[in-house]
Amino acid sequence: MVTRALVTGSPLVVHDGFDADAVCTAASRGATLVSLVSTALQRIDAGLFRQIVLGGSRPPDGLPGNVVTTYGMTETGSGVVYDGVPLDGVEIRIDADGEIHIRCPMLLRCYRDGADPRVDGWFPTSDLGEVDDHGGLTVFGRRGDMIITGGENVWPAVVEAALAAHPDVAEVAVAGMPDPEWGQRVVAWIVPTDPDAPPSLASIRSMAAGFLPMYMTPKELRVVATLPTTSSGKVRRHDLPT
Repeated sequence: MVTRALVTGSPLVVHDGFDADAVCTAASRGATLVSLVSTALQRIDAGLFRQIVLGGSRPPDGLPGNVVTTYGMTETGSGVVYDGVPLDGVEIRIDADGEIHIRCPMLLRCYRDGADPRVDGWFPTSDLGEVDDHGGLTVFGRRGDMIITGGENVWPAVVEAALAAHPDVAEVAVAGMPDPEWGQRVVAWIVPTDPDAPPSLASIRSMAAGFLPMYMTPKELRVVATLPTTSSGKVRRHDLPT
């Protein structure tokens, strides 16, 4: 984003980390474009900006019309797929296991230790997804994030999007925990809207069942004061308290 702003001569504000008030203040001072992750998007008024570039994880359903989803990573030097459409020169394929592979001029040559992760020029991303008949890419999520419970595959982002609609939920993260019966169980970490009146597991499951199959609804609820996030506001699932 910094490089693009320099190339186009666009004024740019860089924050040390995500702060909803700071983002809204930037909009009031004339900022019309912003780059966010899904967690951060839920904490601001999307209507403050002309366009929002959204990345970092699988986007939730029902995005505002001014949001453009992007897919990329450090190894591609930023986003290379926008609203499912690869940039010119970017090739996407899905291997037999559903993993996304990318080949493009933007790819790294190697890591700092000299290791080259490419195979015949293709970079295995560790993300799972699919490409439709028109070449559009849909990203499901990180291979390691997928929860397998009772033989069923559950993507945390789908469950999080459903639970976020609960009026007593301010923030939510979902991950799998080992379970002797199911292999893994779906667990939800909730930051309640009112710390003195957190939602119950029964109310969470009842509400989620209106959007999701029962196997995707949480089997356990953990109420927390905050969620561990990166500086950009993306939830660090592997750092969720156990």
